[in-house]
Amino acid sequence: MKLIGGIYFNEDGLSTSIRGMHLQTELLATVDENINNFGKVGYQKKIPVVSSFSELIGVHAYSETTDSRVGRLRRTKNPLDLSLAKEGYFQYMTTEGIKLTRDGRFRVDKNGYLTTIENYKVLSDTGQPIKFHPVPQDYKDVKVKTSGSIAVFNPDTKEFQNCGKLSVVSAKGSILKEVEVRQGYVEDSNVILQNEFFSLVPVRRNFEANRQMYIIQNDELSRTIQELSRTS
Repeated sequence: MKLIGGIYFNEDGLSTSIRGMHLQTELLATVDENINNFGKVGYQKKIPVVSSFSELIGVHAYSETTDSRVGRLRRTKNPLDLSLAKEGYFQYMTTEGIKLTRDGRFRVDKNGYLTTIENYKVLSDTGQPIKFHPVPQDYKDVKVKTSGSIAVFNPDTKEFQNCGKLSVVSAKGSILKEVEVRQGYVEDSNVILQNEFFSLVPVRRNFEANRQMYIIQNDELSRTIQELSRTS
């Protein structure tokens, strides 16, 4: 409480309402992100986490975690479309270091390297880029086992030749032994739109409640200040 001209005013009420609106804004941004990325291949839903005492610390009580459950696997029949039927991530090399992804829409560049659609080199379980030799003229000449081992048909020997094994790791980067790679499939996001739209309702309701409380308390403070100015 704060004393203004002999009248006690609940200063904490204004601050609590502001913190509440900030927190609900963060929650709304997370839900919006999930909805906007519903159609993004390999996208994993963000789950908001609100800790205790959020009314006191506002957005500092907010954090996010990732829903690691496998999304919908969709068949494409493209031999270089790969998906993971279990938890884990493919690794690829960028100028900023090694990155993780569940988007397995891969390509083969002119030098025979397996790349992402952004032209970053996909890594093998040895940490080296996967390179095809010979370079496949037809992607149907590429075979990928559920273990992640990749082979390409050699027209000279009339046999499939091993090119390496995909690196599949956990979110912390450790190699996973039990993997299940699906060739000819991509993984759509694991977002369930209906759930996201339902989760918007309490967020908007709480934001509006905090907004109304802020307006009421701010009007009360304004009236108090005006009355004091008239009597002074």
